[in-house]
Amino acid sequence: MNILTQSQGYIFLLAFGILMIGLTIIVSKNKIWTDSQVGFLKAGSNVKWGIGSFSIAASWIWAPALFVSVQKSYELGLSGMFWFTIPNIVAIVIFAFLAPKIRKRLPGGYTLPDWIRYRFKDERIHKIYLFIFFWYQIMAITVQIFVGGLLISFLTGISLDIVMIILSIISLSYALISGLRASIVTDFLQMIMIYGVGIIIIPWTIYEGGGFAAISKGFGGIQHIDSIMNPGVVYSFGIVTSIGLIAGSISDQQYWQRSFAINKGSLAKSFIWGGILFGIVPITLSVLGFMGANPDLNVSMPVGVELPMIGVAVVGKLLPTWATILFVVMLMSGLSSTLDSGFAAGASLYAIDAVKLSKLEKEVMSKERLGQDLTNDEDIIKKELDRKTPMRARQAMIGLAIIGLIMALIVEYVPNFTLDILWWIFNAIASMAVVPTVLGLFWDKLSAKGILLGFAGSFLGIIIFIYGSAINNTNMIVFSAIFIIMISLIMNLLFPSKERFQE
Repeated sequence: MNILTQSQGYIFLLAFGILMIGLTIIVSKNKIWTDSQVGFLKAGSNVKWGIGSFSIAASWIWAPALFVSVQKSYELGLSGMFWFTIPNIVAIVIFAFLAPKIRKRLPGGYTLPDWIRYRFKDERIHKIYLFIFFWYQIMAITVQIFVGGLLISFLTGISLDIVMIILSIISLSYALISGLRASIVTDFLQMIMIYGVGIIIIPWTIYEGGGFAAISKGFGGIQHIDSIMNPGVVYSFGIVTSIGLIAGSISDQQYWQRSFAINKGSLAKSFIWGGILFGIVPITLSVLGFMGANPDLNVSMPVGVELPMIGVAVVGKLLPTWATILFVVMLMSGLSSTLDSGFAAGASLYAIDAVKLSKLEKEVMSKERLGQDLTNDEDIIKKELDRKTPMRARQAMIGLAIIGLIMALIVEYVPNFTLDILWWIFNAIASMAVVPTVLGLFWDKLSAKGILLGFAGSFLGIIIFIYGSAINNTNMIVFSAIFIIMISLIMNLLFPSKERFQE
């Protein structure tokens, strides 16, 4: 299904990269964004709610939102769309409660694991959290590189390996310039591109396909599901997806990073609007899945690609080639927005949580995270941190790009390792941190012992989940997804701290 020659494909990638890098350079002239810790890691900590909500939405629009949403509406109809989209929106809107709370608890913070370290003073818990959060960012980067590579390779004929390398270099190039600010600004442009193209392509596709009648004939999907609350769909897809998505956002540093970056008084509004802006995208794209499921249109899933490409197939069948290219631009914008966000989030985890600091640097960081004033001597140390931290963060970004690319290359050669399986597994691992994270913010009697016992029990659930996914056993997958959350909750409630946490 090559719609571009290889030469045209390279030109497309070059133009996309120049646009993103050029925009980042234009908005990053002030050295506060490039040469300071607060500027590079959290965009000055005063991001306006409007651009913040666009960035929240864009960073959550990644491979599953762009491809799995269409696939599930194609397979399961309205039920698939509902059980994919609603938990996705909830996963973002929940930060309307979490973000203001952590900002109050840790006014000058940077990462969720740093809050955990401050809250419990236990390096074991901090290291486990850091592993989970790093794992999530690496997997997010891997998925975007792999899926973006599959998409461009399939449509242009360029080698998948080459495309993945180019995509990594493009996103890394502008992320290195100004960190989170680069991500937020390009997120805004990418969301404009997503909406702009969507407004053109989706109505046009509906018109060419036969209007609402063509959509309604696919409301049951190819499996002819007759109810949104179909018990089989709720059990096999809805439960695991809901737990996984909400766990995914809570264990994703990208949203905690934005919790510290967006203007303090606008956090709730930013995440509510971010959820709404996000939800519009998978709901709209699901229309393509319904149309693909309509037997009258005779659309078939493209062969020779390990990617749910039914949306591209519908657009390609009904619209001219240039329109399909526009649609690919829309998809690329969504993938890139999460890729650069992953670099920025991973860099903050490394620079704040993984790098060993001197005793004086730790004292300065401790006062900064609590929003306390610094002495003149401490201010000198802070300026030195401002010199070191952006450099460390950039080194981390390069390392994350290399690791993500290596992981993507490994996934390429592992048979039967599909996108949705990978997505479920790393969300399952992320779910280990959900209960202690939420309780740690709202319950002052949470104990280190309860957290560690919860992690131990959850690890058993992870093993069952991975095995169940490997043998495609739905009962094991559902049981383990629920077990991970419940065993963590039980352990944390059974072993509370004898003393309340004092801020």
